[in-house]
Amino acid sequence: MTRPPKSPAPRRAGTAAPAADIDPQSYAAFVGDLKQRIIEARHRASLSVNREMILLYWTIGRDILTRQEREGWGAKVVDRLAGDLRQAFPEMTGLSSRNLKYMRALADAWPDPEIVQRVVAQLPWGHNVSLLDTVKAPEERAWYARQAIEHGWTRPVLVHQIESNLFVRQGSALTNFSRTLPAAQSELAQQILKDPYTFDFLSLGPDMLERDLERGLIEHLRAMILELGKGFAFVGSQYHLEVGGQDYYLDLLFYHLRLRCFVVIELKIEDFKPEFAGKMNFYLSAVDDQLRHPDDQPTIGIILCKGRNEVIVEYTLRDTSKPMGVAQYRLSPGLPPQLQRDLPTVEELAREFPLMSVVKLRIEIERTLRDFLIDNGGTPERPAGIGEMVSALQKREIAPASTTPFLASLRVMLEASHGVDVDGTSAQRAIDVGTTFLAELRELRARGGKDG
Repeated sequence: MTRPPKSPAPRRAGTAAPAADIDPQSYAAFVGDLKQRIIEARHRASLSVNREMILLYWTIGRDILTRQEREGWGAKVVDRLAGDLRQAFPEMTGLSSRNLKYMRALADAWPDPEIVQRVVAQLPWGHNVSLLDTVKAPEERAWYARQAIEHGWTRPVLVHQIESNLFVRQGSALTNFSRTLPAAQSELAQQILKDPYTFDFLSLGPDMLERDLERGLIEHLRAMILELGKGFAFVGSQYHLEVGGQDYYLDLLFYHLRLRCFVVIELKIEDFKPEFAGKMNFYLSAVDDQLRHPDDQPTIGIILCKGRNEVIVEYTLRDTSKPMGVAQYRLSPGLPPQLQRDLPTVEELAREFPLMSVVKLRIEIERTLRDFLIDNGGTPERPAGIGEMVSALQKREIAPASTTPFLASLRVMLEASHGVDVDGTSAQRAIDVGTTFLAELRELRARGGKDG
């Protein structure tokens, strides 16, 4: 005769409940969230300290200028001030005669206190010194300062961009954007293009082939994205498209997170020819038809050439219906070692541009879904959304086993791939679920659509 199980003894008042097992995934997410908050708080604190220091330096420089004008003091007063201040504050660095002269130059270069508050004080002192040393025109100096803040340039990257004359190159490519894109989109698209692009991290000889140029750019992807500018997410090289039963391959395919559109880049080792635009027009139509999501903006094409005749380019682009631009590229021996060290590593780049993986995964899922539906007698409208195609599979009862968790993560995936801020944990979870869904989808397709 079996005895009934004993009832658990009642817990005494004031005693703690037995500790539950810690879920590893939940705990990892919690720790990750705490780490991110600590990093952000430390960053805000460092920015606050930097801001107060720059404002102090500016006021010291302004007062030195004012005294020299009003009292007629000569340049030697700076050396005297440096000695007196260092004696009064021996623990402080940055009070040398050289630094005091930079403070005076800072106040002279930025006389407007409002600009100092909004722009100058947001940059580290080393950035400001580099701007004072290398950029004399006020408008150009303000432009580089704002770009450094927006893109998070380190000091070596800022110096490199100044030396490469980015201010003149930015937005100077020949395009038809004003005619083929809405006004707001056209202006932003124009600004992301440069002419010429400086691929000075490549060392390619005069006999190089287009594939050599492409291979070199892929091998130096970190540096290439730095030159292309903020917002470019790499999708693939020699990206395959099938049109009318024939295979075509795009040299480079990107997704721009601010423009929210695909960007096709074609590389040419010769001067621009009118037929290049016709081929690009064809590629843009194919990408719009096969890859573009309903919420995406029209795909943009960039033709990078060794050289170009402005009149020929203008005539060629005048009547083209798709948005495209033509720019030149420059090759030179290589980046300075200091800048090479300063560029992000592959791992850092993956963290800084987490949307790259999301964009590529979304594209692969969308293409595979469409092919799977066609294989099984479906004719999805183009461009058909992922959600609609998954619903069609569910109605036919041929959807993968992971469809439910995939649909739960689909919103996060779409937001991330369209440039909406998504926390890293959610993005990674969407990638994991999407990868599983894609693998099951491919397996089903290989078995002819029969689940189980």
